[in-house]
Amino acid sequence: MNPAQLLPAVRDLYSRLPETYPLQPWELQHVLFSLGYTDDLAGEAEIAAAVEVARTDWPQWSAA
Repeated sequence: MNPAQLLPAVRDLYSRLPETYPLQPWELQHVLFSLGYTDDLAGEAEIAAAVEVARTDWPQWSAA
């Protein structure tokens, strides 16, 4: 999965399963793969970048 496809996947994951918000990139790597968002394991750095953007997009997802 290329990085451009990863951001929409992370956004969708957060909207469907908000309990995944506090997970670390290495944990999201497995979640995204297990739930079929990716065909293979995405890199942690790519996931971390997508998470950073997704978390700034939606203030309601920020930690309370």
